[in-house]
Amino acid sequence: MELRVRTNKQDEFINITPLIREKVKEKGVKDGIVTVFVPHTTAGVTINENADPDVVYDILYTLNKVFPDLKEYRHFEGNSCAHIKASLMGSSCTVIVENGELKLGTWQGIYFCEFDGPRNRKVYLKIIGE
Repeated sequence: MELRVRTNKQDEFINITPLIREKVKEKGVKDGIVTVFVPHTTAGVTINENADPDVVYDILYTLNKVFPDLKEYRHFEGNSCAHIKASLMGSSCTVIVENGELKLGTWQGIYFCEFDGPRNRKVYLKIIGE
């Protein structure tokens, strides 16, 4: 199953939890797992707090401070810092589905992490269960 995500900024976290919940409900899975996979080398996925938007701001601020865009990078496309950030976030996560709901903590959300935007991106879902 494929989701499409349009990013609007160079660095951006987009809460895709509602989209994933919708797909789990469409599939009718009550108990199982959903794997979220991002097939891009300058984007990733992570689970983190979704109650306070300052957390996303703080994460992006820190990633940009620790991994700035440096002229010393050798990658010819000029987006090495995006590759580094995406590697740190990771390209997939798996969430338990229980009673038809994502088994996330009270404050958790699933975020698509853009580091080389704006772009049109894909997110693949594999929903397994009964």
